[in-house]
Amino acid sequence: MTDFGFTRAKSSTVNLDEVDTSLYRRILQVEPDVRRCMECGSCSAVCTAAPLSGMSVRKVIHALERGVDIAPMLSGCMLCGKCTMVCPRGINTRHLILSLERYYKKEEKA
Repeated sequence: MTDFGFTRAKSSTVNLDEVDTSLYRRILQVEPDVRRCMECGSCSAVCTAAPLSGMSVRKVIHALERGVDIAPMLSGCMLCGKCTMVCPRGINTRHLILSLERYYKKEEKA
């Protein structure tokens, strides 16, 4: 194989055979509209917290699908609801974030 002088970062490599998507499947039961996300970025464009915290509902949904831990991302959300108002698919993103926070609070108690 030719050496081009770069390698893939370990953090961006996802082995899809070993991904745990149980949280994504659990959230789909509570908020099935998550499947409708087309990752257009409207939510990220209007997010007040995005420039300061890197919070993005689009990133959260994408990370859920890939089985990545999203707990650090949730703390950046201010629950203002702007993303819900601009979503062209009508996803209740605020409800999604609240459901995820409830899940993590239950996990901490267990």
